Order: sequence, then structure tokens, then C-alpha cells
Amino acid sequence: MDQIKITDLARPQFKANPYPFYARLRAETPVCRTTLFRQPAWLITRYDDVVRVLKDEVFLKDWLPTTKWLHRLSGPITRHMLNQDGPDHTRLRTLVHKAFTPSLVERLRERIQKVCDELLDELMRNGRMDLMSGYALPLPLTIIAELLGIPPGDRTRFYHLARSSLSATNLVGALRSLPDQRFIIRRLRKLIAERRRDPRDDLITSLVQVKEAGDRLSEEELIGMINLLLIAGYETTVNLIGNSALALTQHPEQLELLLQNPGAADLAVEELLRFTSPLDIASQRFAGKDVQVGSVTIPQGHIVVAMVGSANHDESQFTDPDILDLTRDPNRHVAFGQGVHFCIGAPLARLEGQIALMTLFRRFSTLRLAQPAETLRWRKSLIVRGLEELPVAV
Repeated sequence: MDQIKITDLARPQFKANPYPFYARLRAETPVCRTTLFRQPAWLITRYDDVVRVLKDEVFLKDWLPTTKWLHRLSGPITRHMLNQDGPDHTRLRTLVHKAFTPSLVERLRERIQKVCDELLDELMRNGRMDLMSGYALPLPLTIIAELLGIPPGDRTRFYHLARSSLSATNLVGALRSLPDQRFIIRRLRKLIAERRRDPRDDLITSLVQVKEAGDRLSEEELIGMINLLLIAGYETTVNLIGNSALALTQHPEQLELLLQNPGAADLAVEELLRFTSPLDIASQRFAGKDVQVGSVTIPQGHIVVAMVGSANHDESQFTDPDILDLTRDPNRHVAFGQGVHFCIGAPLARLEGQIALMTLFRRFSTLRLAQPAETLRWRKSLIVRGLEELPVAV
């Protein structure tokens, strides 16, 4: 197989159904050479290899000298725990976990339900809705922004500014996103200063005040962590809700199974996470030394890309992986990663996904697409797999 172009994997047309191509990669070139930001990179596609890359500490998260100049250009917005290894990562994760606890997430259940009902009242009134902009996005964006303490006037703007970074697939795209990142940094500095002067009952205040054995987050680390929590707090969930709603309208027998057994919503969401893989590709890693993956030796310093969407459809791990089976159990998908960098917001995403989908289809069991599925527009992005729009009618 010829060398794969990263930009090809980010095309909207490819994102509509990447799984046949991933199957070909797993069969023919499971460790496939490419380039990313003008640096040599390797796509890892088989489940066992992906899990190893996500868990083995030989694959580093901290940017190496050959790529660190781009990391520095982005400023503090990239200085968070996803780009740290070892003690640095442990320190940041411990500090953040003290503010972002499972009990806090569970207390959000009632608020999530209320937002779902309010958003769906619009569909009830009009009989039509773009499910992405009208429901899938505003739900998790509202919840994480309220949790952090992001003012309503900033939320949509932050979302649009962050999209430029998520859409970047080459060096030019990364450089073009820098002005948007600069705006976010300036606004976050102001919010942090406001919380220092006037503490409130929100996550930004908790992060500003959090301490562990006399340690605390620096302002640069605060900016990186708030930005990470904001983006991670809605990005996977918006695509989980949108992709899952599409999948369930296309598999009415599975939807009927879910509606008849709402107690299995947690199991169903795990399968929808696997089947639709809202996070298609894990964030970058670097080979800390020459390391063999499969039959290929990856040189030290090369970028290593774990293909989550491919791993979640690997026939060696999942029986009939291209079949949606809401009763699948066990289901060891890697939609939230693995190892020490496992997504800290996974409990919130799961809860929002369960409530959002059950509320949507319980209220509108005859929900249908308002245009043919093959005409739907998918987002241009290497990292995420999600729809631009999902017009529906009842």
C-alpha cells in the first residue's frame, strides 16, 4: 500500500465511513508510515497494538525537541496533562481530579435532564431540528461551561475558535489556528484573574484554589487545563450523541430493543461509543526509543498515532465488529483511551450520552432523518468523527 496522506483521512467524505479502509490497513499495513506536521509518523490500526501504544510508557506524550517549536507557538493552551508524562502528568491529574470528582458528575444528572427537555421542546414545537446545533452540541457545551464557570456569552465563541485547532491536519492549518488560540488564552487569563478576586462555586475557582501537599497549578497550567476540560467536556459527547442518533435511526430494531429495555442504556452507550467512535484518533505520542510494533521498528522520536476507530472495529477483538449490537458484552472498546491518560471526563460523557439519547427517543420514537443519510455532511477533522448537521423530523 502506498504511503497514506493524513489529509486524506480527515476528508469529510472519508469520515462518512472509514471502516472498510481501516480493515484494509489492519490486514495489509497494520503499522503504516505517513507524515504529520512534516514529521515522520506511523498509523497503528490493530486493537492489541493500539492498546499497547496507549498504555506503554515507551510512547511519550510530551513533545520532543523536533516538534516542540510548534508546541511553544501554541503557548499555555497546550500545557496540560495530556501532553505530560510520568511525575508531571501524575501531579497535574491529581490536582485536577480533586476538583473534578465522580460525585460532582453524579450531581449533574438532574441538570442534564432539564437541559435535554428544554432543548427538545423546540423539536416538539417545530417538528424539525438540526440535531447537531439544536441538541447534541448545546447540551454538553452548556453543562461543561456551567461546571467550569464560562459565561454564556463566551461559550459559542470558544467552540468556534477551538474548531480551527481540531480541524488542522497539516502545518499550515496548525499555524492558521494560532490567532484563535491566542484569543482563548487572553480570555482565560481574564477569567482566572476574576476568580482570584471573586471566588465562585465553579470548577475554575476550584482549580485556582486546589492544593495537594502544598502544590498548586500555575497560571500557565490553569489555562491549559481549563481549555482541555472545556473541549474534552463537549467534543466527544456532541459526536457521541449525533453519531448515535444517526445510527439508531438507521437500525430501528436496535432502537426498539433499547426503548423496551431502558435499564440497559449504559450497555447501549458503550456499544454506540465503539460502533461510531466519536474520537477517531488518539492524540499524538512519540517513540521514546527505537521500538518494534508488530513487524515494524519505529525509530526514536517518530510520531505514533493510535487509530481508535480502527481498533474499535478490529475483528480479532469484536465479533461482527461492523454490526451494531446494543447487547454486546463484554465490550472492551478504547473510545476513551487506556492507561494513565484515560479520559478524566468519561463518566460525564457517558451520563450525558445515556440521558440525551433515552430522552430523545423516548419523546420522539418515530424520529426520522429529514434528508438521505448519504447526503449528510461530515466534519473535516483528523481527530474526531462527527457530523456538521443532522436534520431530523417527527
